[in-house]
Amino acid sequence: MSSLARALLVLFLAPLLGAPAERLPTPDPLRAAGWQKGGWPGIKPATFEALSDGSLRITGLGQGSFVWRSVTRADSCLYWRWRVDHGPPPTPLDRKGGDDRAIALTVGFDGWPPDAGFFQKAQHTMAQTMAGDHRLPRSMLVYVWGGTGHEPRPFPNPYVAGLGKVHVLRAATAPRQQWFDEKTDLGRDWRAAFKGASVPPVLEIMIGTDVDDTNSRLDARIERIRFAPC
Repeated sequence: MSSLARALLVLFLAPLLGAPAERLPTPDPLRAAGWQKGGWPGIKPATFEALSDGSLRITGLGQGSFVWRSVTRADSCLYWRWRVDHGPPPTPLDRKGGDDRAIALTVGFDGWPPDAGFFQKAQHTMAQTMAGDHRLPRSMLVYVWGGTGHEPRPFPNPYVAGLGKVHVLRAATAPRQQWFDEKTDLGRDWRAAFKGASVPPVLEIMIGTDVDDTNSRLDARIERIRFAPC
């Protein structure tokens, strides 16, 4: 792969995007639960475990990676619950570099933001060519446990050239060792983020972590991820 192609790949298959910079071996329990694993060149992957109670446990030390799965049908609201027992300190997430987070849940949509331009679409086409049969989302909403809590809500994902918006739901200072239930109206959030009237269908969801900049210990869980009417 040329250096230009690799640069474009890394741009589009960045930490918050629901597609892998590189595919990683997926343990059988994860695959049985419907997940595939991916990571980023040069970053040691975190450990994802599909537990018998249906939750995902993510552990690591200064590591980062993610899992994703396709969605064939989605209602307008997404529900889940999560907890962080150990995670990174607050880092600003609205800029590149040093932007660690315990958990990011990304929802990828099969449709462009209304203001997506030629350059964004051309980059996406290049990334899609390299991704093969994994259809990449064209717009993304990201829900994060991490950050300072002072970031705008939402704010543009600095890695994906206007195709993603990020919501910090729990700052890094949120209580540890405690479950929190979440609910988000995806249609409302997409329209507010991208100023579009027609919400595209959901294509996939991704669960990721990234604690390499602060070399933090990570132990977090997420479970009961489900689409349902609002």
